[in-house]
Amino acid sequence: MKKFIIYALACVMALPLLTSCEKMLEEDSFGRPTTDDMLRNEENVVSLVGQAYADLKFMHDHWGYWGVNLLTADEGLCPVRKGGDWNDGGYWKNLNTHKWNPYGKAFENIWNCTIAGAVLCNNLLQTLYMSEESMSPEVYAMYVGELEVLRSYYYFLLFDSFGRVPYMEDYSSRHETLLAPEVTWAHLVSCLEKNAPNMAVVTDANRANYLGRCTQGMAYMLLARLYLNAESYGCTPENVMAATRTVDSKGGKKGSVLLNEVGIKISSPNDFYTNALRCCNKVIASNSYSIEKDFFTNFLIDNGGSRENIFTIVEDGTTNNERDAYGSKNKMRINLLTLHYVFQDAFKVQMKIQPWNGFVARPDFLAIYNDHDVRGPGYEGLGTNDTHHWGWFLGPVCKEGETTPMNDLVKDEKNQPVPVILVSTINSLDSANRNDGARMYKYEIDKNAKYTYCENDFVLFRYADLVMMKKEAVLRGGADDMPGSENDAIDAIKQRTFAYSGGAADFDAAYPDAFTTLDGGLTGGLLAERGRELAWECCRRRDLIRFGQFENVQYVENKDATRRWFPIPFSVLEKSYIDEKGNPIWTQNPGY
Repeated sequence: MKKFIIYALACVMALPLLTSCEKMLEEDSFGRPTTDDMLRNEENVVSLVGQAYADLKFMHDHWGYWGVNLLTADEGLCPVRKGGDWNDGGYWKNLNTHKWNPYGKAFENIWNCTIAGAVLCNNLLQTLYMSEESMSPEVYAMYVGELEVLRSYYYFLLFDSFGRVPYMEDYSSRHETLLAPEVTWAHLVSCLEKNAPNMAVVTDANRANYLGRCTQGMAYMLLARLYLNAESYGCTPENVMAATRTVDSKGGKKGSVLLNEVGIKISSPNDFYTNALRCCNKVIASNSYSIEKDFFTNFLIDNGGSRENIFTIVEDGTTNNERDAYGSKNKMRINLLTLHYVFQDAFKVQMKIQPWNGFVARPDFLAIYNDHDVRGPGYEGLGTNDTHHWGWFLGPVCKEGETTPMNDLVKDEKNQPVPVILVSTINSLDSANRNDGARMYKYEIDKNAKYTYCENDFVLFRYADLVMMKKEAVLRGGADDMPGSENDAIDAIKQRTFAYSGGAADFDAAYPDAFTTLDGGLTGGLLAERGRELAWECCRRRDLIRFGQFENVQYVENKDATRRWFPIPFSVLEKSYIDEKGNPIWTQNPGY
């Protein structure tokens, strides 16, 4: 599909044209428009800012942030298959068992991609700073804010992965040290607090225009996530309030300031959760979002109209303008990653690329679903002939219109055909059967082979997540200034979750502690409910860390708490700037 979105990556104006220097701005234009002239037109400003979203499209690759977060949590697994598929020198198994090292390619990709995105935001901000007088104050503030919020999101991804990062708010070649986690956290929070009130508020009338863009709802949700996870990042009231600025933008433009300068005072741990509640309530009070009646509406091929999705990556499932960088691809490939090879021929039109039979659910994770939960594997067991849509696929893979399972492309040890009947168990991490593991099935599959990759927009922030964050912040002791404002949304989640049976009543019978208990371990309480609702949506690793369950995941062998941060990539440390004493200014995280 082609969405009406003015934030196209193929921008109207090329970046080199817009990133003019002061000398160029002083020259006569000789009939050619200067940057100032161009930026008097808001559409050109939109096109300029739109370029900053390009690097975000690498985030959801299995060789990037999404992949390592999924495979290190209890929601995902990538076993080596019999015959050696997905061996790759033990790379994927090391993620599954928490035995990764600083040489992992995905860590390098995360570092390079997020910093590239943040640097581009700083570059574009510099262009806006230099042309401020050419724009109205409202337009200037809106798009500076959008770039600063997007930059914060890039740095959030980097920070959430490595903790110690080279946070910068100016476009320069100077070398920044790796800031302590609480310092980066304070910068991110102050920048978002400053900008969130002035961001665009989504309505039904403008929803299409803000598809895939940073909005007020996105900014407040990111803030809520930072507050909710503050203690898991090592933040305390003392260290975040003492975190001083170490960076400044050229010309004195500050994206972040001291927390007390934006009215934030953290006096006790409960204040983290009170602030999380305030941010959640801002989103709820906006009336911009609601829970969709059908869970799968959020993951359709044409999911741009979802009123539940707050922030997505707008996808182009074709190969047009395909860009390959950092060793990962800017295309969503979830269906290719998880489906069995024979799915290529399961539908009337052959899929353009044969699926790769890789990522599956850890068996223990499936145990948290009731059989009637639409988000789980269900109770039918008919595979492609199930009468309902389920969030995970198990059972026989049959050609469309047939009931006999298709045979695998490889025969067994006795040279006999193997019917493809997918099961939840994993024979071995080192030699899994080709039918082992439940497959993610909530993103609609393109059964007409119209697209090469997934055309479904990738969901980053969803309203269901926000209302569960609010419930958690209350349970953790935060003071709520809008008590109960999330209850209608929670009821809607319950109703649709058991839509094929008794609705909310069945939900409460199956999961009585889903929204009331923090200490339910991996299989109960709010943590289990977040897993059921948000599987493979880039939440689970940090959820497990926040709940103290990251080391208790099935198949994990290295239970050292230092694994809660990923290692600074070796290739990055090799390029570290050397100080005047001959020492690198970037050093490795503890434990590696």
